[in-house]
Amino acid sequence: MPPTHTHTLSHLILLFFAVGAQIPATADAGELPTFREAPAFRNGRECRNRAHTDSVIHIAMTLDATYLRGSVAGVFSVLQHASCPESVVFHFVATTRRRPELRRIITTTFPYLTFHLYHFDANLVRGKISYSIRRALDQPLNYARMYLADLLPATVRRIIYFDSDLIVVDDVAKLWSIDLREHVLGAPEYCHANFTNYFTHRFWSNPAYAASFKGRDACYFNTGVMVIDLWKWREGRYTEKLETWMRIQKRNRIYELGSLPPFLLVFAGEVERVEHRWNQHGLGGDNLEGLCRDLHPGPVSLLHWSGKGKPWLRIDSKKPCPLDSLWIPYDLFRHSSSLFSDS
Repeated sequence: MPPTHTHTLSHLILLFFAVGAQIPATADAGELPTFREAPAFRNGRECRNRAHTDSVIHIAMTLDATYLRGSVAGVFSVLQHASCPESVVFHFVATTRRRPELRRIITTTFPYLTFHLYHFDANLVRGKISYSIRRALDQPLNYARMYLADLLPATVRRIIYFDSDLIVVDDVAKLWSIDLREHVLGAPEYCHANFTNYFTHRFWSNPAYAASFKGRDACYFNTGVMVIDLWKWREGRYTEKLETWMRIQKRNRIYELGSLPPFLLVFAGEVERVEHRWNQHGLGGDNLEGLCRDLHPGPVSLLHWSGKGKPWLRIDSKKPCPLDSLWIPYDLFRHSSSLFSDS
């Protein structure tokens, strides 16, 4: 399978019309959605001569009932655009007792996929989570990204973490191959963002807290797309550092936004910069209204519906935003009556 090239917005829109749009029905409450089987994506000849251990790409994502449709679309997008799709290994993390059902869904939807499913103990964070401005940000699984170094085998040295509300439209090997140099984490940074807005007045009025950014060129980064050196993470005991700030937050209310601020407190200014094309984020609008947004200027390798508005929910409600049409070709949700019917 030949590698695909980075997509422009016009290419993505053409792809949408080539596949066709369909407004799906919503799954019954309490039921997990069902999905069509994805096509088999195979490695091309250029992949077969690579050393196995050097060619494997490890990707971590969470799985739960609420975001399962988004996770499946994300996996499908990665495989469709990967130059060596059989060399991609997924590491799924779930808290639910429905893990056997989730495993079955992934197995039947992607029969050729190599993946592992890990249990995340919600008790690890339940006493450390403070309420935030959006309920979805308060779920224990939202904090699982802090514990990947503990959940995954020690043999996994590097991981790409992806949120469940994104699609990849480029070869993920390009993101995997970035040089982290001395850094633990790589991600697109956005230094134009007003950094002070991510913390409360109580944080900035406390000299000890405010001094945590002293000497660092701290910039905002979105934690939905990260390349992480797990060995360096373990050596630096970064999970403990994140937990320390969560405990401080529980006592003193120094921020409002879920799992993001601890990452900023620990890593901001110490992040290996990745091209912005790898996280065209904010397509879900803000955390309160989820209004429609446009793409940021520049090339696109990954589209991320961070924010309140999720494409599958807006499509089901028949109130989609224009850019939600770019997500539809990757939606494997099994419609009761659709253009994608297997019959």
